[in-house]
Amino acid sequence: MKIGIKGIRLRRAVAVTVTAGAVLTTGALTAAPAQALTTPSIVAKGGYVMNNSNATSLYTKAADTRRSTGSTTKIMTAKVVLTQSNLNLDAKVTIQKAYSDYIVANNASQAHLIVGDQVTVRQLLYGLMLPSGCDAAYALADKFGTGTTRAARVTSFIGKMNTKAKQLGLTNTHFDSFDGIGNGANYSTPRDLTKLASSAMKSTTFRSIVKTKSYTAKTITKTGSTRTMSPWTNTNGLLSSYTGTIGVKTGSGPEAGYCLVFAATRNGKTVIGTVLASTSIPNRESDAKKLMTYGFARLG
Repeated sequence: MKIGIKGIRLRRAVAVTVTAGAVLTTGALTAAPAQALTTPSIVAKGGYVMNNSNATSLYTKAADTRRSTGSTTKIMTAKVVLTQSNLNLDAKVTIQKAYSDYIVANNASQAHLIVGDQVTVRQLLYGLMLPSGCDAAYALADKFGTGTTRAARVTSFIGKMNTKAKQLGLTNTHFDSFDGIGNGANYSTPRDLTKLASSAMKSTTFRSIVKTKSYTAKTITKTGSTRTMSPWTNTNGLLSSYTGTIGVKTGSGPEAGYCLVFAATRNGKTVIGTVLASTSIPNRESDAKKLMTYGFARLG
């Protein structure tokens, strides 16, 4: 069958058109993932996310603006305790009336520790990080500070917190309390708190504590009997609502708003970050979820 010149030209034109269409289609498929990765909008005034393996920034929003941190301060409280030389996690601490009085005076979050009970350092760390117990924070500061009076020991402990901040290169961080109930000079930034949390997560004890949803402590009473405390529930709702969450700590307060330091691992990759000054518990969790999802998408 003979094909005329016009027929040949027509076939070539069709072939070129089909090829071009295939190229355009392929190009559209290749470009789609990049177009889909939109930088999230968060309610929090400050936010930061990084790749935990190499500290590469994945998201920033006012990441270096100093803000009140609420109970996310307790990450440093735990860090200081866990880096003490010759630390004995089973050492017992007797709960003092001063800790209870402090809770009442400040209407503070608590682990409901009982005056006179003997509680181990390990249990105090759970009481510190899960229900965000300011009584547990006071007990730890009193135990691991140095000095002949309680006030001196607490001041010493806060000094250790600031020394540790300098050692970690947290240039926009300062502590004036052991629990986040500050006196006007307790602040950090999303970037600094994320760096602090990343450092704290190197401790197997810390990692184990902050990923625990509920913990029941058995303490020793004044009479030597065993008291089974009411279970401490972790205030970090992400542990139950975002797959892969491994920590870290909530915080809130009149100055701080609603804060959350968070971390999650998926497919062998870990993102870690912070949101400060969000407007509610649901919003800080929503902010964190958006940032972790975005972080994982950036990592691919």
